[in-house]
Formats: sequence, C-alpha cells, structure tokens
Amino acid sequence: MTTTSSESTTTRTGVWLVGARGSVATTAIAGCAAVTAGLRPPTGMVTETPPFAAARLPALSSLVFGGHDTASCPLPKRAEALTAAGVLPHGLAGAITAELAAADAEIRPGGPGPGDTRDDDELIAAFAADITRFTHRAGAARTVVVNVSSTEPLPRPGDPRLPASSLYAAAALRAGCGYVNFTPSTGLRTPALACVAEASGLPHAGRDGKTGQTLLRSVLAPMFVRRALTVRAWSGTNLLGGGDGAALADPAAAAAKNAGKERVLADALGAVPEGEVHIDDVPALGDWKTAWDHIAFDGFLGSRMTLQTTWQGCDSALAAPLVLDLARLVGRAHEAGIGGPLPELGFYFKDPDGRIVALAEQYEELLAFAVRLGADA
Repeated sequence: MTTTSSESTTTRTGVWLVGARGSVATTAIAGCAAVTAGLRPPTGMVTETPPFAAARLPALSSLVFGGHDTASCPLPKRAEALTAAGVLPHGLAGAITAELAAADAEIRPGGPGPGDTRDDDELIAAFAADITRFTHRAGAARTVVVNVSSTEPLPRPGDPRLPASSLYAAAALRAGCGYVNFTPSTGLRTPALACVAEASGLPHAGRDGKTGQTLLRSVLAPMFVRRALTVRAWSGTNLLGGGDGAALADPAAAAAKNAGKERVLADALGAVPEGEVHIDDVPALGDWKTAWDHIAFDGFLGSRMTLQTTWQGCDSALAAPLVLDLARLVGRAHEAGIGGPLPELGFYFKDPDGRIVALAEQYEELLAFAVRLGADA
C-alpha cells in the first residue's frame, strides 16, 4: 500500500456504510483491502496523491467497515458477482475474502422494511445504537457514516415521516459521527434536522457524488463562460443498469438525481439552458453506464456550433475511491475539531454544501483544506 509517513497507524477509524452490500460499498471495501495489501495501486484516490501527504489523514490500513443494508447477500458473494461483471479484477475477491467477511459480519439490518411499526425516533435510536456498538467493537476513535444506498424519491410535502436517508443521517449525529451523503437523497437536507445538525458540531458533507457526466459538465460549463461563448441548449442521456438503473427508473427518484446535474449548469452558466437529462434503465449494462451530452452554443458573429461528449465508465469503480477519500477527510476533520458543513469538499459533489464553482477552483479549495487539516491539532 502507498501511505504517507504522516498517517497514523495506531488509531482506527470506522466507516459505516448505508447500503453496505451494494456495488459501491463492496467495491470500496474490496478496494481498501486491495490497496492496503499492495495488490493494487490507489488509482482514483485523490487523498493518496502528494498534496495530501501532510494532512494527517487516517491510514487506509486503519479503516474498519460496517454498515446497514436491507439486502442479505454476503459481501464475498457480492464481490464474486462484481468480478463476473468486470468491476473487480479476477482473483481479487479470493485474495481478500477474510477482509470482506469481517466487514460483512458488521452489517446490520436496515429499514424501515415492510410491516415495520417503529416510529422515526425508534428507528433513529436503533440505527444509532448499531453504529455506537460497532465503534466500540472495532476499537475505533471515531466513525464516519457514508450513505451509498440507492436514490430515494424526494419527500412529499407534508409527509409526517422522515425519509430513510434522513433517519440514517439523524442516527449518525446521535451516535456522534461525521456524515457524508454520497447520494441525491435527502439526508440532512431537511428542516427537521437543521437544528440538530448545527447543535451537534459534527462535520458533514454532501450531496450526490460527482463521478461521471456531471464531473465533465463542471469542467466544460466554466470553459464556455470564460471563452464568452453562449450556451443555447445542453441535453443529456444516461444509460445505466444495476441497482441505480432500477432505482432511477422511478421518475421521482430520477428527478432527485437530475436536480444536482441541473444545479451545476445553473451555477456555472448563470441560468439553466434548454434541454433535459434523460435516464434510461438498461439492466444488461449492469454497473456500467454511458452518458451522452449534446451542447449547442453560439460563436463569433452568431455562428452556430455544437459539442458532443460520450462518457463510458463503471459507476462503482468511479465512486469507490471518492467514498474512501471522503471517509478519510471527514474522519480527520472530526479529529481536528472541525464541525458543521464542509463546503471545501464540494470537489466531490454535484450538490455541495456551498456555492458550486469550476472543478479547478473546487480542487484548490480542497488543497487548502488539506493544509488546514495538517495544521490543526
């Protein structure tokens, strides 16, 4: 494993994954084990690059995993399925079976499931107790809760119950943990939890990881602005399968996902241009996705021009290193006594806690945050 000399190897940091048996979580756990064992390089992990050497981040070898999930398929079996799908390299699952089994033993039933009669506070208390017991069993100094579960629809106005993502977010705060929402789901972004989050003093970041199409948009949109080129329309299509494809086949869930994509363009361009993003569920694609963008813009003297892009990638492999980055950064922020929303981590999100700026500027903010983490006790 590639580590920095400033990383602590004596303190454990818990990583509690909501959706712990999903593709992203399985890939993150497997990837951490593979990099720690020196079986694979930390490709895609920004926190393993030289600018973060002095940030005093938790070592990858110090991370211990657990989580909540409503699925029952054990992590070693999920890893085998991801290997067959081409997400994980052949032979890796067998080499890290012990690490996968250890993490799987720390996964607890999620919810609320069908017929669950517990109210919101009872669910929050139960989830928080699971996280607290895990932290104690693991001997961890602190735990970071990361939501990597399937996208849920936006809550209906007047709904008396919190959405599941908000129950887990509230549980994280009650358990005294930093929190990351890597999904477009509500999480902490609800008035019901605003005061609780502020009073907790705990670090939190989100929402909706920026892994593919929106990552590209956050680079291209500022380019048009800086070159004084007028964008007339920006349309996109996503083809994806797996759990995300099935979840986003629900129009309400797709609307939650697209809100972040639109915010990137609105903030960068000053307005949302014509065009929409369409999401199509193609089960045969599994964890692989294709994203097309068609951009219509005006050049000098009103000349009409277009730019078309195609992004093809494995969503789990794109997301997993970012999840590990965020767990380390939020864990270190918690250790350093930095609380509240972390807009400095906007580099990782479509809909961050703060103003959306160009990716290059977000990267500079992230580097400045790394310097701060290295300086704070």
